[in-house]
Amino acid sequence: MSDDSVNVRPQAGPDKPAFLGAMRHFVGSVSVITVGQGDELSGLVVTSAISLSADPPLVLVCVNRNSSSWPLLERHGVFGVNALAAHHQPVAERFSGFGGAKGAARYDGAAWVTATTGAQLLADAPVALDCTVEEMIDRATHSIVIGRVQAIRAAQPQDGLIYWHGAYRGLRA
Repeated sequence: MSDDSVNVRPQAGPDKPAFLGAMRHFVGSVSVITVGQGDELSGLVVTSAISLSADPPLVLVCVNRNSSSWPLLERHGVFGVNALAAHHQPVAERFSGFGGAKGAARYDGAAWVTATTGAQLLADAPVALDCTVEEMIDRATHSIVIGRVQAIRAAQPQDGLIYWHGAYRGLRA
């Protein structure tokens, strides 16, 4: 590759359907992000929860600013990251809004514990992180949320839940 091609950027990117179609080929681990406290509980599913740093312990999630959870995340400044096991697909579906579940109703049908920060953590999650918001960076429709991990709850290894080609799927250990 010649040096002059390194900084060349395409003038027009792909259209939205092409981009979304391409992204369906990426396998994402499914996590529930829990936000809010008291009467203001809500949450959402992400496939973008990743480690950012081990020292200090930081995670990164991306949250659509149009979601009902985004203002709660901004207002309360704490959240839980709950990695889901294969048997948690109904939890993922509720937090994805299937069946019209909103707000605190998304927590129905599962056991939750309140973490030190006040975030809700799924009691039997393979791993759950109790986080405080370190920084929120707005880009396009989303906020890149950097969370400082305050505590970790870990259970025995379990089959994972992934999202691929528009569907939840179990991943055997």
